Amino acid sequence: MIRKLPSPKVGHVRIIFELPACVWADRIFLVGDFNEWNTMISPFAQGRDGVWRVTVDLPGGREYQFRYLVDGTWQTDNHADGWASNEYGSQNSIVNAVLPPTALPSPGPTSLLHEKTSEALRPFAKADIHGPRNVVSTRTSAPNRFFPAQTRIAG
Repeated sequence: MIRKLPSPKVGHVRIIFELPACVWADRIFLVGDFNEWNTMISPFAQGRDGVWRVTVDLPGGREYQFRYLVDGTWQTDNHADGWASNEYGSQNSIVNAVLPPTALPSPGPTSLLHEKTSEALRPFAKADIHGPRNVVSTRTSAPNRFFPAQTRIAG
């Protein structure tokens, strides 16, 4: 799986490469044109959940070719943004350093809906059902933290 997030570096995209916990390996490296195909620079780390992860911040607006090196064997990512043939007769994976459009709804209409719903339910509030009442306290001494003041409703 490949996730893309905003990077703290201006003009970059944070890309998180993940491989599932079921991948049985001693060492996995992310190798691509962004690290000059160096097989040692970007190692994956296996988290407590067993998932293998590596994070890179890449300049945005470009596409990059990459592969995984799993215990000395080259692997292509089936979940990549695309694929390109390479000079060795196999395929490199492609990742586009572009943030996906956000799927969050706009806050406008939902807040109005909430206000209208609250107003519609107002007649069902407890005080409105029984009408106004006079509350009289029967406290005769100093407050007691173990027994709160008793109240009775007059009327």
